[in-house]
Amino acid sequence: MNTSAHAFLSVLAAHGVDRIFQVPGESYIGLLDAVADFPQIDLVTCRHEAGAGFMACADGRLTRRPGVVMVSRGPGATNASIAVHTAQQDAIPLILVVGQVPKKDLRREAFQEIDYRAMYGTIAKWVFEATAPEQLAEIAYKAVRMATTGTPGPVVIAIPEDVQQQAVAPVSWRARPHDGLRASPEGLARVRSLIEHAQRPLIIAGGAFDVPGGREALQAFAQAWQIPVCVAFRRHDLFPNSHPLFVGDLGLANPSAQLDRLHSSDLILALGTRLDDVTSQNYSFPTLPQPAQPLVHCYPDPRVVGLHFATEVGLACDPVGLVQDLMPASVAHMPSRESWARELRQVHLQIAAWPQRAADDGVRFVEVVRQLKARAPSDLRVCLDAGTFAAPVYRHFGFDFPQRLMAPLAGAMGYGTPAAVATALREPRSRVVCMVGDGGFMMTGNEMIAAVQRRLPILFILANNGSYASIRIHQERAYPTRHPGTDLFNPDFLSIAKGFGMTAERVEREDQIEAALQRGLQAQGPHFIEVMTSLKVTLPQAG
Repeated sequence: MNTSAHAFLSVLAAHGVDRIFQVPGESYIGLLDAVADFPQIDLVTCRHEAGAGFMACADGRLTRRPGVVMVSRGPGATNASIAVHTAQQDAIPLILVVGQVPKKDLRREAFQEIDYRAMYGTIAKWVFEATAPEQLAEIAYKAVRMATTGTPGPVVIAIPEDVQQQAVAPVSWRARPHDGLRASPEGLARVRSLIEHAQRPLIIAGGAFDVPGGREALQAFAQAWQIPVCVAFRRHDLFPNSHPLFVGDLGLANPSAQLDRLHSSDLILALGTRLDDVTSQNYSFPTLPQPAQPLVHCYPDPRVVGLHFATEVGLACDPVGLVQDLMPASVAHMPSRESWARELRQVHLQIAAWPQRAADDGVRFVEVVRQLKARAPSDLRVCLDAGTFAAPVYRHFGFDFPQRLMAPLAGAMGYGTPAAVATALREPRSRVVCMVGDGGFMMTGNEMIAAVQRRLPILFILANNGSYASIRIHQERAYPTRHPGTDLFNPDFLSIAKGFGMTAERVEREDQIEAALQRGLQAQGPHFIEVMTSLKVTLPQAG
């Protein structure tokens, strides 16, 4: 029998959804039963809805299709809310399916009932609550479109438990992708003129280039016009970090000397970025609201273009198509631009240089990152949790695609472990490394069981400094000598990892790093390394 649940899942499957992350609940057991009739969908059972949601976020980022997570009502939906916020902040397509109370009990404050339109209305692109079985296929169809068009983001669908298993007519609906909007001839001419007359242009490249052919188009454009490239917040893998035109990222701790040089640019091409608060250095670069130099802002969502900053040219179009349309007839040779790019590149290289100071209290985590970089395969996927331990990766690592950085723009702790599992499931031939702090690991570390169950070759590296160090650093700055609430009493992480069933070891001295990484990178299944670092050697910046 073709049920409403089958119709719902058939539409998702037709759009390429081949994996669903879930924590089972009685409020969507009808949907769960129907999944058994879709062998092409891999059902990943998780232990907490936050972890399941983070997995779906990582999967959506990698595939550019909606990551799908199914949870039960009330507690399940609230636990999953962190993923909805992350998807919104990171511009990731996500579909959260929530089992709801029976239709007859809606708005009666029934057991575990929540009005999800009120709950998620400000962070989801679309929230819909089904009231009839016939709606489910149409809802799935619209959810895919809403999650993937314009600025990608999260969609929430609430499905009452009594509308999931009724007979409905089978459907075979699939939305065709929209053609990418291209800039008008007039718009192209204005941008081309600005580029031709600029002496110190700068590209700020954002996540909209994370599509097939996007990185190649960006690199070709930058090379042809000899324009240096700065990537947006945590978008390090968009442009080869070893390229002479790569001049760094706009993150949480850019030195003033670098920002001073960037401010001296005479044209900013903000392409594929929303120019969020971090990328724009708390709305100070460009200057708000009227930039000191001409600003070209291109993003495939008219709501975003010029939202905060006045533009010389605003383009609500595909940035990949834009740079392709702006390619010059021949490669430009402009000595002033070459000098400008070398100047910015030199500033970046000074910032990115590996520190040389010796450790006197615990292992410097920057040394772990340095040695990982020295051994990094070309297809390495680095999945980062939030925390100060990640600062050396953002500042020093240097990514060259197909190497990938999987890090939450939303800054959510607990992202690293589930993201690593989802990445290894999606890209089993790539080497996946998860780096996580002792605080973030305890939020969602239970997903390691999936890595053991499926024999995923993930290298987990945990930095143990006994503290919520990011907050501790702020405390030390604002309230020296007073730091309540940030010390951590930690369990035996090594025993936890071994209890999950993986090989595990502890690094207590820097001369142990090389051999430990070698074992971890060669392991056929999950491998866990605990690095005993300390607050004294924790870097005071996070990128």
